[in-house]
Amino acid sequence: MKLRVVTLNVWNRQGDPRRTELINCELRRLDPDLVSFQEVVHSPERRQLDELIRDTGLHGTHQADVVRTAPPHADRFGGSAVATRWPHRVAEVLDLRMSDANDVPWCSLAVTVPLPGHGELLFIAATTSWRLAAESARERQVVALSDLDARHRKALPSIIAGDFNATPDASSIRYLRGLQSLGGRSAKYHDAWEVAGEGPGYTWVADNPNAKSEIGMIVRQPHHRRRVDYVFVGSWDAHPKAVCEIRSASLAFDQPVDGVWASDHFAVVADLEVRTDAVN
Repeated sequence: MKLRVVTLNVWNRQGDPRRTELINCELRRLDPDLVSFQEVVHSPERRQLDELIRDTGLHGTHQADVVRTAPPHADRFGGSAVATRWPHRVAEVLDLRMSDANDVPWCSLAVTVPLPGHGELLFIAATTSWRLAAESARERQVVALSDLDARHRKALPSIIAGDFNATPDASSIRYLRGLQSLGGRSAKYHDAWEVAGEGPGYTWVADNPNAKSEIGMIVRQPHHRRRVDYVFVGSWDAHPKAVCEIRSASLAFDQPVDGVWASDHFAVVADLEVRTDAVN
């Protein structure tokens, strides 16, 4: 069975007001099966998720739909959301705020998705701390994400997608890729871009006018480019009875349309194939 996964930080309500409609149009063209969104506005005045997935046939859940209280700054920066081709069930919402990283209003959503004829799959829409110096917090957050997966994973390989605010060589990403342990713990997920992407796959770049001002404020270095958005796929170690092959990985929303850039991040699109037959 083929699956298309997209992850995109939609940059809340900042920038050109035409952006949300532009994202919706491109999503309808991409026709994804699983989508992880970050920085989605949800308020009495505006439910941005509904606008993003209008006429896509996707079923959406925003963290505000399932958490009792809104984290600080959620009114300004939005929250995480998930959208799936088939109706999903929320397994858990994980609030990853920590004493040294308490300014992150975006929770991580774990949902179970029934794939027709194949069983259930766990899909986690995730994000971690954004500050450049917060790698210690990100290390603890990715361990918590792997624990979240372990609590709810199914026979089909889990998929974790989102904005991790860290480059592939960071300890948090190396942990997820199975290249190093953290606190005596280890895990193994396949990085879709590493397996099937071409080129550096940068998703947060100064070439994007929407990102340039934030990069100028936070990084303060010219020509900054980073790959910080990922699709991760569970490995044989945790899913010996099923296979999820990464067929391709590409960027989306990486060019302007009529002068409008869709977000301050580019999206990652991963095409996968799930199989449960011929597996010993």
